[in-house]
Amino acid sequence: MTDAKTEARAGLIAKVKRRGGRGDRSPLGTWFFDIDRMLLLLTLFLIAIGLVAVAAASPASAVRYSGEHHKIAPLFYFWRQLLWVAVSLPVLFGMSMLPLATARRIAIIGAGVFVVLLAATPFVGVSVNGARRWIGFGFAQFQPSEFLKPLFIVTVAWILSLKAKDDELPTVLMTGAMTGGVAVLLMLQPDFGQTVIFCAVWLALLMIAGTSTKVLVGIVALVPAGLVSAYLFYGVARSRIDAFLFPAVDGEGAADHFQTNAAHATLVAGGWSGTGPGGGAAKFGLPEAHTDYIFSVIGEEFGLIACSIIALVFLAIVVRVFVKLLDEQDEFKLLAASGLAVQFGAQALVSMAVNTGLAPSKGMTLPFISYGGSSMIALSIGMGLLLALTRRNPFLTRSPYVVRWSGR
Repeated sequence: MTDAKTEARAGLIAKVKRRGGRGDRSPLGTWFFDIDRMLLLLTLFLIAIGLVAVAAASPASAVRYSGEHHKIAPLFYFWRQLLWVAVSLPVLFGMSMLPLATARRIAIIGAGVFVVLLAATPFVGVSVNGARRWIGFGFAQFQPSEFLKPLFIVTVAWILSLKAKDDELPTVLMTGAMTGGVAVLLMLQPDFGQTVIFCAVWLALLMIAGTSTKVLVGIVALVPAGLVSAYLFYGVARSRIDAFLFPAVDGEGAADHFQTNAAHATLVAGGWSGTGPGGGAAKFGLPEAHTDYIFSVIGEEFGLIACSIIALVFLAIVVRVFVKLLDEQDEFKLLAASGLAVQFGAQALVSMAVNTGLAPSKGMTLPFISYGGSSMIALSIGMGLLLALTRRNPFLTRSPYVVRWSGR
């Protein structure tokens, strides 16, 4: 039976070569037939939804951030987001075309560069709303942590995959030290939300990599201790938790709880079908309508049905990736693609949970939908890497029995 499979596969490969890969062996043609077109289509759908959502939220943010001597046009944020999309799409397509070895090398080098920039951010960064997370000035500002996420995940996946070649390597300790270092740098900014995402993805990668149950239980047991320590010694975490659980503790907590209440009220203001594009009024009370709370704006103007569809699209992307990885034999590709999918889904889940009042305010953008240049470009890098990692030749991965049955 094994010999029959081998002969059938060899015959299939020869047939593909004779046919020239559906008649097009150019790099672009090869990419088109190898790429997961459904995953790409869902991503482009999210980007299109994002443009519509930013257009809906832009007037509210323009009113809030217009000063006495500086008036912002109603669609100012929409036009800038359109520019960021125009920059990001070539990045997404370019990353998705990279050979696996090149993509891995770029991710490892890029992770090193952005860790250095992340370490420099508290000292040379720009302060925005009390947090120092940005480097640069004016239009050229960028957020190193956003770019670090996908690159760091691929790097951690590569280190964990080395365990299959050398069982003596302390990969858990190595990646744990790396994640802990990044977490400390993020908390200095402070950015508690991103810290949670980095740690959650690392833990997910350990589980997918088949780390021993004893080690996983030990790490999970440290989570409550870490949360208690964060509450006792990390003021940002304490204020967020107090604001969520005890809104009347102090003025800062009450203000933070007001944001969550305003987001929830805006989300449900439009009912199931929404008020219609431009018809929302509650969005003008949101502090960050075009970024952190854009999901609430969608709920008001396009309805809870539209919000449900968006949530299902995020779920479909994550499920699609894991289904494609069910028969993946390459340890690195399995871990890297899984990690990127977990990060993408976790960020979307946290953002939607904050908007619905199920989680404390974290300043987390909704992937491909919220306004932001750093977020859009970094997400395009991550999705481009994910598309590169899940790229497969549809002829060479087809079962020989299906080929025989179809007469090919």
